[in-house]
Amino acid sequence: MSNLEIIEQVVGEGTEAVAGTQVWVHYTGWLFDASAENQKGSKFDSSVDRRELFSFALGAGQVIRGWDQGVAGMKIGGKRTLIIPSELGYGARGAGGVIPPNATLVFDVELHDVR
Repeated sequence: MSNLEIIEQVVGEGTEAVAGTQVWVHYTGWLFDASAENQKGSKFDSSVDRRELFSFALGAGQVIRGWDQGVAGMKIGGKRTLIIPSELGYGARGAGGVIPPNATLVFDVELHDVR
């Protein structure tokens, strides 16, 4: 898998997220597991569990490339599932002992605000 897969769960109706805007999202991330329900294996992070929105500048390289590409075009209130290949994620280095090298990731992302 080398392409980002975007599954539109809910199309938002608010302001659109474009490069150069600041966005606020809720997300949950899992390791991809083809045999698991919805291909969601082990959960490794969730802003929902922390009850704290995550904010970043879209298109500025502050997050993995799969997020910059996968959040672009969302509108406030929108929900997407992103299946992110390792090349657009953490690659061969993995992350923090939680995400193994060359891991495909699955994120549920909900866009809350764009400024």
